[in-house]
Parts: sequence; structure tokens; C-alpha cells
Amino acid sequence: MINLCQFGAGRIGRVHAGNVAASSRARLVGVVDVDEAAATELATRVGAQVVDADVAFADPQVAGVIIASPTDTHAELIEAASRAGKAVFCEKPIDLDIARIETALAAVEKAGVVLMVGFNRRFDPSFAALRVAVREGQIGAVELVAITSRDPAPPPVDYVAASGGLFRDMMIHDLDMARWLLDEEPVEVFAAASCLVDPAIAAAGDVDTAVVTLKTARGALCQISNSRRAAYGYDQRIEVFGSGGMLRAENRFPTTVQRMDANGAATEKPVYFFLERYADAYRLELEHFLDCIAEGRSPSPGADDGRRALVLADAATESARSGLPVRL
Repeated sequence: MINLCQFGAGRIGRVHAGNVAASSRARLVGVVDVDEAAATELATRVGAQVVDADVAFADPQVAGVIIASPTDTHAELIEAASRAGKAVFCEKPIDLDIARIETALAAVEKAGVVLMVGFNRRFDPSFAALRVAVREGQIGAVELVAITSRDPAPPPVDYVAASGGLFRDMMIHDLDMARWLLDEEPVEVFAAASCLVDPAIAAAGDVDTAVVTLKTARGALCQISNSRRAAYGYDQRIEVFGSGGMLRAENRFPTTVQRMDANGAATEKPVYFFLERYADAYRLELEHFLDCIAEGRSPSPGADDGRRALVLADAATESARSGLPVRL
């Protein structure tokens, strides 16, 4: 068994803790959270103990840590875990500041520990199969990638104010997917953004609707469409167009039942939110982390993937503000 300790007992922490508890290969032995009630509830549910950070890092039986706490704690916890020789899984983003990320990654490199970043969408079975087909050359050279990612409803405004903005909080997943599917680094970013959903989001200094175009040195293009509101549910689609054809991954639905009558055809709405849509991805993500601990290999997505995604998010933020493309 691989013993893990988790920082964070909130919504995403409950997802990770549940997956560890369900795994035959790992055990969650400790939960750390400033909210003692939340930590106790989660620890009780998964058979762990509530501990403090010093105890977690000092325990020689703990092989790795899961960081699912607020973003502003990530870098410091990564550094502490690295000094303690623990493998690290960290939710995105590593930090909202590139310089701070680089300091944390230097600590990881010095310690020689595993650092995996939580870009879970790479582990979605449909998206992963799509990428395999791209890499096998089934559609020839990639020319256009289209990524659609739209939430069913905006998050609370207090969350928005502390999130780092739509590009760093929401679109960062799609920026990672773009790099992963293009299989080459973008050299130019152009963004356009508006606030069309909730004026309170604009008052908090953010946007809720955005389109970003990425261009590689070869000229391949990727367009990402984000919205904080989709009346029909959680909209998650990818299309990859190449010289020899097209690949497409569609939304997931609760069932495949389709009704047809004299008025037309209808299906159910897509599954409502990311917890349902990416349940398999979160589980497979954990298994990859455990493989990396057991086999001592580098994870994908890793530390540099986390840094590069934030570089793109920062560039998109700058472009949206200036109205000009940003060269990388």
C-alpha cells in the first residue's frame, strides 16, 4: 500500500480522498485542513486521521502528498513536501505568479521528487483516445484544434475575486489540453473577452466569456471558447482537424436515450458539472500518480506542464486587456 496524506478537505479534496479510499493500491492516512470540522468529517469518511502539516511531512510511512488546498498555499506546500522527500500531486495552478512557480520547481528539482500537476482532463478516456489517434497520424498533420469549455453557471463572486481570473482558473485546463493535442508549443496568443453573464464578475475585475487563439511556429492553430454559463449543462467538446481528416470528442450524457417524434428529436442535457463529467479522469489521474511513485518515473502532466500552462494563461490575460496578440 502507498500511504498518502492530503492537504485540503474541500470540494476537490473530497473527490481525491474518495478515489484514494476506493483504490486497492493506496491509503489516505492523514488529512490536513485549517477547517477542523471539514478535516474531521472527511477523515472519518475515508478512514484517515486529522493531522497537522509537520506530522504529515515527518511521517516516514507517508510516500506522497495530495495538495488540494487553496491556490495560495500550493507553492509553499510543494517546497515543504520536497524537503521531506515526499512525492507530490498538486491541483492546478501551482501558483498565480510565474516567479513563485519557478522557485517551487527549483526545490522539487533539488530534492529529486515526483511532482504531478492536476490537469485531469488528459485522463478523460475520450480525450486520451483522441490524442492517441492524433499521435498515430490517423488524421495526418494537425492544422486546427477547437476546444469548447463552458460551465453551467458562474462560481460565487468571492471565488472569482480570489481565483486569478478566468484565464488562470478556468481556461488553464484548456490551455494545457491545447499544448497536449498540438504537441508543439504555441508562439503567439490572442485573446478577446467580455463580461456577459454577471455584472458582479466584471466588478470583481474578471470576465466570464472568452475566446483565445493559439498559433505554433509551424502555423497550426487552436481556438478555445470559454463561458461561465451554458443553459444546457456542462459543455466539454474537442475537435482536431488535420490534413487527412478530423477527430472529435463529444459531451457526455446521463444516458444515450434519444426521443424522436413528429416535433423532432431530443436527448438529455449533458451531465451537469465537472464532478460527474470527469469522474473517470480523476480516478485514472490518481492511478498515474501511484504508478509514478511505485516506479520512480516522471509524471505527465508534470512540473513544466504546470508552468507552461500559466505562461499561456498570463499571455491570454495580457492580450485580452491590450487587444493585441502576445508573442512568446
